[in-house]
Amino acid sequence: MTFVVTDVCIKCKYTDCVEVCPVDCFYEGENMLVIHPDECIDCGVCEPECPVEAIVPDSDPKADRWLQLNRDYSTQWPVITRKKPALPEAEEFKDKPNKYQDWFSPKPGEGD
Repeated sequence: MTFVVTDVCIKCKYTDCVEVCPVDCFYEGENMLVIHPDECIDCGVCEPECPVEAIVPDSDPKADRWLQLNRDYSTQWPVITRKKPALPEAEEFKDKPNKYQDWFSPKPGEGD
């Protein structure tokens, strides 16, 4: 089992989760984070740290759509292991629905 970052993270990119991850399995895109499913040890410490509840276990039906996206982009984006400020528009976008089609960016973030 693994944890999955959903589209709720898009345009928010809070990194509280990154700071508590014991295996550094988060990867940074331009406007969201993903978890490498083969590196995640299913400890669950990241899930309660996300202020917008963008992280779910892969057993949650909400994860189905996002597991492959996490797998794909975790091999393309740089690892992130430290907390950074959220995106400036995070508060404005935290409750917006269906973020993927309108705002997802496949571009990598800066990483560490």
